Amino acid sequence: MTKTLIKGGQIISMDARVGVLKKGDVLIDGEKIVDVAPQISAEDAKAIDASRMIVMPGLVDSHIHTWQTGIRGIAGNWTMGQYLRGMHANLATGFKPEDIYLGNLAGALTQINGGITTIMDWCHNNPTPDHTDAAIDGLFESGIRALFGHGSPKPNPKEGQKHFSEIPHPASEIKRLREGRLSQDNALVTLGMSILGPHYSTYEVTQQDILLAREYALLTSSHMSGGFNRMVPDGIYKMKEAGLLGPQLNVVHGNDLSDEELKILIDAGVKMTVTPEVEIQMGFGDPITGRVMKLGGRPSIGVDVESNIGGDMFSVMRMALQIQRMIDNRPFADAHKPIETLSISPLEALEWVTINGAEMLGMESKIGSLTPGKQADVIMLRADDLNLHPVNNPVNAVVFYANASNVDTVFIAGEEKKKAGKLAYADMSGVMTRLAESGTRILENSGAT
Repeated sequence: MTKTLIKGGQIISMDARVGVLKKGDVLIDGEKIVDVAPQISAEDAKAIDASRMIVMPGLVDSHIHTWQTGIRGIAGNWTMGQYLRGMHANLATGFKPEDIYLGNLAGALTQINGGITTIMDWCHNNPTPDHTDAAIDGLFESGIRALFGHGSPKPNPKEGQKHFSEIPHPASEIKRLREGRLSQDNALVTLGMSILGPHYSTYEVTQQDILLAREYALLTSSHMSGGFNRMVPDGIYKMKEAGLLGPQLNVVHGNDLSDEELKILIDAGVKMTVTPEVEIQMGFGDPITGRVMKLGGRPSIGVDVESNIGGDMFSVMRMALQIQRMIDNRPFADAHKPIETLSISPLEALEWVTINGAEMLGMESKIGSLTPGKQADVIMLRADDLNLHPVNNPVNAVVFYANASNVDTVFIAGEEKKKAGKLAYADMSGVMTRLAESGTRILENSGAT
């Protein structure tokens, strides 16, 4: 096996036992981290000089609809209602499998380029098995680590058809994927389910979908809230009573959940994901990052949709942190009193995009920190870039100053996916050309401007 020794970097391990090292080494053997220490000797390893780098675990994007990459910018001025009508009832219906493939490939490469080594790909534009397979093809080809969340489209029903909220997940498709190409839980791309309920489906559909996920031991993710009336107003109480809540359920958004509902979810081990930038644009309400933390939960965060915001997780993390500080500072400002301390630390914000994201995905034993025995998902940021230099505090530098352009090197499972600022993918120009052609065709065919 090939050994790699990353030498002399500023280490942010996100492992409390290792901590932050002003100068340290990381030894990789094959796909795993074998040691993290102030100094490591390994004469048989390929050495990488990290003396001008910040070395840290790869970021985790806990919620992204990667298939929308080819129509970037279309939703920058959309409300949630406009998004549902414009995206799901219109644009999404024009996607061919090739469009889904290109969106997922380019979107995943964008994520790798920005230091994101793992994503939860919430794929809810897969009307046929060919669309699903194309989405998975794009993920595999990119080399990213991904949980593929098999979802369901939301078109307007044609005459004689049921509304999407009344249609349960296709059990045959989950069986096909779970027993086929996504059967291995230790692969780079694994299977999950992205379900509608209980806010966007009937309770019967919610129950059926969760039981299907349990049959195949899959993580289940669900959008809750979004500025619309819930399909099942008391859905969380019904799910609790039926024993449908648990650690393998992920809730995204949750802005309009009551404190009681939120406590029920967190006490049951449900993992909460916040997408702050999209939530504040589309009128969901205040992001619930701080509310989750106060109830003992460990929030993760995600980009959500690149059709209206950038895919840079550094920016999303920074926005999530500062929005929560604003929420927590609001009572003092209203009372014209100065604050004495800040509510959320930069290290806590960094947890949202590393170890918390790993935990949400059920991958905490594999990724999320530079810990011996975990997968070698490692990124290196140029500490001497103009916007970061001088790095007086590496955690603060990453949280408040870094962006995707600072990412120099990316390892996923020990393989170098980006080196010296360039992605290893061979045909980036070809992918970009095809992606632009795909987006243009989708927009023109839909009548969008």
